[in-house]
Amino acid sequence: MQQEKVALVTGGTRGIGLGIALQLAEAGFTLAISGRRSPQQVQPALDEIRKHSERSIYVQADVSSAADRLWLLADVGDQLGRLDVLVNNAGIAPRVRADMLDAGEESFDEIISTNLRGPYFLTQSVAAWMIRQRAKDPSAQRSIINISSVSATVASVNRGDYCISKAGIAMATKLWAVRLAEHGIAVYEVRPGIIETDMTAGVKGKYDALIESGILLQKRWGTPEDIGTAVSMLARGQLPYATGAVLVLDGGLTMARL
Repeated sequence: MQQEKVALVTGGTRGIGLGIALQLAEAGFTLAISGRRSPQQVQPALDEIRKHSERSIYVQADVSSAADRLWLLADVGDQLGRLDVLVNNAGIAPRVRADMLDAGEESFDEIISTNLRGPYFLTQSVAAWMIRQRAKDPSAQRSIINISSVSATVASVNRGDYCISKAGIAMATKLWAVRLAEHGIAVYEVRPGIIETDMTAGVKGKYDALIESGILLQKRWGTPEDIGTAVSMLARGQLPYATGAVLVLDGGLTMARL
């Protein structure tokens, strides 16, 4: 009998994270989703996921907290017993978009703690767990998938802290891909562009105008489902021989053209 596969999606209760979680649930994964909101607040999202994956769970945890990261993995282990895929999706935007000449250290520290330090050290702990699992089940496919942003390479001077955090995730993907290859753990980066979520709701008018003016080759907003489709493919091992790969899902936004 084939064992169920378990995937942990941080920030998996809304936006891109929920899109990823739903696609993985439909693909047959049991989901652990985490976030900072209370269980009551995320119950509708969990109910939706459980339509496809009844044993899926929610763990309230802030990835920027070392204690919460330990609790998160302990709870996943206690309730689901294993972990095959980690999706580092949790991330925040600056509370205020501030020019680099004026931006303060408080925002920088908050962004880096959540978007870079948290995923980096969560990956460290998960990798150790996956290596232990491999000793018992060497044939199982395991992977770590980092959700970054086109901001890893596209400079936005009014949110420099966010750009730096995503550039760090891009390098962390390379580093972990190199380090974990000997253990059979694939590491990938998925780099979304302009995606329609609650995080981008405040700048919808700006991006509607840019899309209409031709900033994208594919003239529409990206969706959480677009990102979920790519992550599901990676999690299911449908892109073999490609550890360290970067999937840019931006409708052509960053393609060089004349």
